[in-house]
Amino acid sequence: MLMILVKAGRNFAEDTSLESIKNLCGLIKENRDDLPTRYHETEGVEIPESYDVREEWSQCKSVHVIRDQGACGSCWAHGAVEAMSDRICIASKGKIQVEVSAQDLTSCCEICGAGCGGGSLKRPWKYWIDTGIVSGGQYLGEGCRPYALPPCNHRIPGPYKPCGKYLPTPPCKKECVPGYNKTYNEDKSYGKNAYSIPQDEKQIQIEILKHGSIEAGLDVYMDMVNYKSGVYKHHSGKLVGGHAVKMIGWGVENGVKYWLIANSWNPTWGDKGKSTHTHLYINNKLYFNIF
Repeated sequence: MLMILVKAGRNFAEDTSLESIKNLCGLIKENRDDLPTRYHETEGVEIPESYDVREEWSQCKSVHVIRDQGACGSCWAHGAVEAMSDRICIASKGKIQVEVSAQDLTSCCEICGAGCGGGSLKRPWKYWIDTGIVSGGQYLGEGCRPYALPPCNHRIPGPYKPCGKYLPTPPCKKECVPGYNKTYNEDKSYGKNAYSIPQDEKQIQIEILKHGSIEAGLDVYMDMVNYKSGVYKHHSGKLVGGHAVKMIGWGVENGVKYWLIANSWNPTWGDKGKSTHTHLYINNKLYFNIF
């Protein structure tokens, strides 16, 4: 019998309400399909047993960054801009390194949803093509529009204040922070095209091999909230909500295949001792995969 070893434990403070955790899972499921589906040719394509964007593109600074969405349901924006940042670097073969602004997307994309109240997985990519997004990293970080909300403890003990109730969406300011060397419009990056990938293991793997990190949506249950290490597979607990993450690869641990994902709950959450990334059982339900 194969044993799947997953370590669980308390991440959030004991007095953290379920409502506060639900607010962090801000991905809104959509019935409409705003993006075309792209299919890759699979015949003759060799898929390695394991792959990690961080190893293949180690010169790209963004692939190593774990962001913090704070007490805001902006996972949908973070998963998008994190993948966008990686893809800009990978497409330019390391020549262009930029952190696309989660704040600009969260606050200014009206078609995407309700900012900290939740948003779409697909529409940020269309927004990136049509409107463009400026640069901006973590709270008090670099770029035109760094993240406006402070980090909070998604794991205890931690260096920050408790997350508590979710914060209101900061206003859309179409200007860079004082002292930045470009105007808001000059600083924008734009996507070339956007598409969906079928919910097929090999199609997803080929997409990552060819173009780098992707954004994926998943259902979060209470047992994932308490994830510490190992390959996570949902066994018990209520549904918390939809959540968006950046997917950077896959692998096999003790005979169990997994997706490797980066979660925007800061580097202290989850599998801190191994990689600060979550190992997600490869057959867990992913309801969209957008690139």
